[in-house]
Amino acid sequence: MKKYKYKLEDLDCAACGLKIQDALSKNENCKNVVVNYSTLRLTFESDKENIKDEVIETIAKLEPEVNVIDLSEYKEKISEKYTKNQIAIFRLVIGLLFLAISYFTRKNQILSLIFMIGAYSSLLYRTSRNALKLLKNKVIDENFLVTISCIGALIIGKNYEGFMVIFLYEIGKILEDKAVNNTRKSITSLMDIRPEYANLKVENGTEIVEPDEINIGDIIEIRQGEKVPLDGKVITGEAYLNTSSLTGESKLQKVVCGDSILSGSINEKGLIEVEVTKKYEDSTVSKILDLVENATDKKAKTETFVNKASRIYTPVVVSFSIFLAIFLPIIYKAFGNVLSYKESIYRALIFLVVSCPCAIVISVPLAYFTGIGKASKKGILIKGSNFLDIIKDIKTVVFDKTGTITKGVFGVSEIVCTGDINKEKILEIAAHGENFSNHPIAKAVVNAYDKAVDKSRVKDFEEISGHGLKYKFDEDEIKLGKNEFIGIQEIKENGTVICMSINGKYVGYILLSDIIKEEAKDAVLNLNNSGIETAMFTGDSGEIAVQVGQEIGFNTIKAEMLPQDKYSELEKIIAANNGGKVAFVGDGINDSPVLARADVGISMGGIGSNSAIEASDVVIMTDDLRKIDDMIRISKYTNKIVIQNLIFALGVKLLVLVLSAVGISNMWQAVFADTGVTLITILNILRILKSDT
Repeated sequence: MKKYKYKLEDLDCAACGLKIQDALSKNENCKNVVVNYSTLRLTFESDKENIKDEVIETIAKLEPEVNVIDLSEYKEKISEKYTKNQIAIFRLVIGLLFLAISYFTRKNQILSLIFMIGAYSSLLYRTSRNALKLLKNKVIDENFLVTISCIGALIIGKNYEGFMVIFLYEIGKILEDKAVNNTRKSITSLMDIRPEYANLKVENGTEIVEPDEINIGDIIEIRQGEKVPLDGKVITGEAYLNTSSLTGESKLQKVVCGDSILSGSINEKGLIEVEVTKKYEDSTVSKILDLVENATDKKAKTETFVNKASRIYTPVVVSFSIFLAIFLPIIYKAFGNVLSYKESIYRALIFLVVSCPCAIVISVPLAYFTGIGKASKKGILIKGSNFLDIIKDIKTVVFDKTGTITKGVFGVSEIVCTGDINKEKILEIAAHGENFSNHPIAKAVVNAYDKAVDKSRVKDFEEISGHGLKYKFDEDEIKLGKNEFIGIQEIKENGTVICMSINGKYVGYILLSDIIKEEAKDAVLNLNNSGIETAMFTGDSGEIAVQVGQEIGFNTIKAEMLPQDKYSELEKIIAANNGGKVAFVGDGINDSPVLARADVGISMGGIGSNSAIEASDVVIMTDDLRKIDDMIRISKYTNKIVIQNLIFALGVKLLVLVLSAVGISNMWQAVFADTGVTLITILNILRILKSDT
């Protein structure tokens, strides 16, 4: 089954996007249909050939102004967008001109009415045309509501009120479109990592080509100031890369010959040649962009509820307005009051204008889209608005130990001296000897010694398998290895002990253990201070687990666990959480079962790890555990904005509806309750991007 992706150009209504999604979902040839209003994207799967024409025909019946463009071919047509705005503004000017002539010729009622109709026609043209076309397909939307309200106002003699409805509505649509597009551009700029070209090495120099034309094994040149277009390995030169777009970290990364680099980074200084190791569609930048752009296809519960409600909302509103127009005079009469049908129709028309659902239908998905964009800027990739929504409800975070709390590699954690020799000297002697060994422990000792090794100082090197090393360092006889090899009693430590003797005399030992990440303690402390329970699961011995867990500050520590033990223990935590969500943080490879079982699976798989991206719901692009707290705060702030928008939009609409029913509010307030509220909710969403969360 092939997946299709299209751009829905000129789709300017979230409710309209839902109608397109519903219509295509009913087509048996289209599966998993998603219309993402935040990105103006349509995606679906189909086995049928030439399905595009069928899709275009369906969309044209619902939204005649929408252009369906292949995503790979889409280029933003800035000039056309300016033309569209200019046409809308031109119609506003013509409408105002006709209104002015109508006002000054009001003594001639027929002439004045002709110019008033001209004013209405100029402004109502687009809205009424869309309403009629949709009505043929038995679809009623906001275009219909506004058209009926304006024509009704004209018929009952409320000429100026009706004109102001469509005039302010058109201004609102222009501003709304501009605000939504600006929000999209703000979010898009956060993830502006898509490479525009690649410098391919050819026989006579370099050639500028599209990144997707590059094959594995090709050599590309990356100059200062350019983006890294594809993943690869440096073969010549050195450079300093800015990886902030991928990781959220501003520190430059130095790369030299032999280092692997990721697409999406920026070469701040230097010139390097890189051998490509992945095609563009499999590269880090491609996977990240696809992940972020499709993130809001997974709907949050709030968004799903709003979307479902909007499908029956408009018919109910129209029915209730008809009820008001017909029965409001009868109700007034029953209470001894008088209300004309002209007035009841006017109030029903106000009800129609107020009831347009734009503010609610647009603001909720746009808020989640913005929250996901904000998180991506910080190097946190959240795979859907549903996950962003439930992150705020996390009550327990369970951590894997190795590769998550610790670095997963040996490191020197302590040096103990028993004689006159100091720690620095023990490390110096050990590093010179271990430099001749390929054992992982040897590499850890050499890495801990931050000075150059002089190989000429080591002579008669001998490695005794399973025991240790013998060599001469300068003029001293050195033994390095297990306690029995040195000839001393066992030393009990939580880690690997390397003992040393000089000229047959025991002088001390080096302790190697899995290094705890520098930020781990702060990350767990932040969570504990926020009232979130923390736990650590590990397959290590209880002694090591308790030492690490207590140092970090976990509430619960579980040791000597097999993968199935982690799974069953996580199930118990979920069952005991009484609706609170449980997150599991792992490396994205060994912990796949528990990552999948957790309410939120968080991968700490390192920069660009494919397995991490595929295994979890959230991917931390660096191994910085403190970003988990950032993620939770972004989720809570986004939810706060969503609730604010819903309460504000519904509150204003309800207030104006009540006031219109008792005859206090007029068309001016009705337009504000529709277009004005929509603009305010969109501006409120921008606070997510500007917040310190």
